[in-house]
Amino acid sequence: QLRFVESGGGLAQAGGSLRLSCVASGITFAINDIGWYRQAPGMGRALVARINQDYSAEYVDDVKGRFTISKDNARNMAYLQMNSLKPEDTAIYYCNSAPSPYDDWWGQGTQVTVSS
Repeated sequence: QLRFVESGGGLAQAGGSLRLSCVASGITFAINDIGWYRQAPGMGRALVARINQDYSAEYVDDVKGRFTISKDNARNMAYLQMNSLKPEDTAIYYCNSAPSPYDDWWGQGTQVTVSS
């Protein structure tokens, strides 16, 4: 059974930092590309960062230079270091396979709220 558990969200001020963590079971990170997605209020869920099997990373323009995705294959964990946070980063953040997520297996996500 596939399961993703996200943590590390919270309230931050604009310009601050947060580090999100994701632990997964039922999937092997070493042979899957993993992504962090976010869903802002009233919006759909969107991929913001992706780390590939070879550890190369890709980011959407909105977060490039501010967010860093990483992973630990041995622990089946992924991380998202978020710096220079902006109010528009406010969203629920999820991890899942990328670029095609397992839609039946989304975790509960972790809420990130950035105040101005």
